[in-house]
Amino acid sequence: MAQRASGRIDGLEMAARLGFAARAVTYGAVGYLTLRLGRTEDNQGALGFVQSTGGGIVLALMALGFAGYGLWRLSEAAVDSEGQGSGAGGIVKRLGGAISGVVHLSLCWAAVRLLVWGERSAGNAAEMGASTALRWPGGRIALIVVAAVLIGLAAYQIVKAVKLGFLKHLEPRAAGQAWVAWVGRAGYLARGIVFAATGVFMAQASRNSRASDAGGLEQALDSFPESLRITVAAGLLLFGVFSAVEAVYRRITDTQVIERLSRGAARLAN
Repeated sequence: MAQRASGRIDGLEMAARLGFAARAVTYGAVGYLTLRLGRTEDNQGALGFVQSTGGGIVLALMALGFAGYGLWRLSEAAVDSEGQGSGAGGIVKRLGGAISGVVHLSLCWAAVRLLVWGERSAGNAAEMGASTALRWPGGRIALIVVAAVLIGLAAYQIVKAVKLGFLKHLEPRAAGQAWVAWVGRAGYLARGIVFAATGVFMAQASRNSRASDAGGLEQALDSFPESLRITVAAGLLLFGVFSAVEAVYRRITDTQVIERLSRGAARLAN
């Protein structure tokens, strides 16, 4: 029984590390396209670029990585493997992890569609989601809630950047490197700015009852003045570098996490 649990945890760790690598490639591509080619793209656009340059094998590995990362984040949220607790702050952090899990599972599906059928989702995903919400009763309220969550996540990213909270998840030999701290700080600040912009877009869509006001990563970059767009793109590129560091040095299955995952899995099984 213990061997099976250990095997599942080892598999989860490998999948999560591949997911960090996939995230590194995605953010690296988004930053590179903006800085080098002056072309803004969202995550799905980055996947198309990766396929055109790295081929199907790289995209297939990224799909596996997104699936592993998404499942890992969902399992973290479900069993509270990081000990966030059941207080308001802990619930918000776990909810953020669950949202991240769903987003990365959707990126897995986008990569599979691109790989197998050559299909890429058309249009602005945030706009399509807002359009669907506005067709239902209470849709404007739902969009306000989404906007609040996005702005809350933006604040969380910025706090992590300022306090270097992301370093606690790394092995000491990586966390002690000054360049890792600065690369991570720049990356989290850039992500915070993007989340804040997308939250504002969603709030505008709710206020105006107009789905076209909603926007994601690509629309956020396009809305910034050139100097800010370049700065944020550079930060996203650095976040890709930091994700590559996490793929190697992230503490995923330390003793406490293993114990919590095991207890959580037992609770879910019962």
